[in-house]
Amino acid sequence: MQRENKAVDLSAQLGRLTLKNPVIAASGTFGYGLEYLPFVDLNRLGGFVTKGLSLKPKIGNPVPRMVETASGMLNAIGLENIGLDKFLTEKLPLLHAYDTRIIVNFFGDTVEEYREMAASLSAAERIDALEMNISCPNVEKGGVQFSADPEMVRAVVEAVRGATDQFLIVKLSPNVSDIVPIAQAAEKAGADALSLINTVIGMAMDLETGRPTLANQTGGLSGPAIKPIALAMVARAARAVNIPVIGIGGIRSAEDALEFFLAGAQAVQVGTANFIDPAATVKIIDGLTEHCQKRGIGKLLPFPPVA
Repeated sequence: MQRENKAVDLSAQLGRLTLKNPVIAASGTFGYGLEYLPFVDLNRLGGFVTKGLSLKPKIGNPVPRMVETASGMLNAIGLENIGLDKFLTEKLPLLHAYDTRIIVNFFGDTVEEYREMAASLSAAERIDALEMNISCPNVEKGGVQFSADPEMVRAVVEAVRGATDQFLIVKLSPNVSDIVPIAQAAEKAGADALSLINTVIGMAMDLETGRPTLANQTGGLSGPAIKPIALAMVARAARAVNIPVIGIGGIRSAEDALEFFLAGAQAVQVGTANFIDPAATVKIIDGLTEHCQKRGIGKLLPFPPVA
């Protein structure tokens, strides 16, 4: 006798932000959402995060700026983007018709730029949440990354919190000595949720030239290679804060996502897998539904912790 496939509630509650399911396409791997329309029904997703935006357009780093590595890839794109004004006038209006959470990733070179970006984005219609990328150099502090020091994290998140009432996600870097004080600083400064991890610093060498393969020399490592690092950091952060944690890093299947839920994540972002299979997000959603149906689980989240 064939088992009846009952409906499964995949909804996720991230504080005051409700997602129809916990699968989000990650920033930098999904363009502005529009690029994936031939491959993915955006309305199936819990949400997607736009390519990171800055006040002014950026052309990014010189090429080569991407290289495949064992179980992953390195990128040194350099945060290339069309800038705030073009996004608001050319991209965002085309997204109004879609029934999914639109999360805008943004960054700045100074605290004031972060504040200005948040204020401008908050005035726009149809944006459901903001995601701060704090893995950027603070030009006012000698180029030290905002994410590297709890006090800098506190200052920049407080400035953004004061400029917006939007649901605010702070994206954390793994390139720190201890993720816990960074996560706690972001929470105390007003973050509504955390997303982690961003890419891990890495390098590849070209044996023909004897030089680094990337023009920028180093880049950000992503893909399955960083999943164990991401799981460990998500677990530590989730235990240290009282706000939702969104897991990122090497997720390419429903089983990967479930591991992050076990580690304490309440949603996941899918990144590098989108380059391998543009429909990866939808397949993960289907896989989570199948997982629940096979086990008679009516609601996926909150995920039962391991005893």
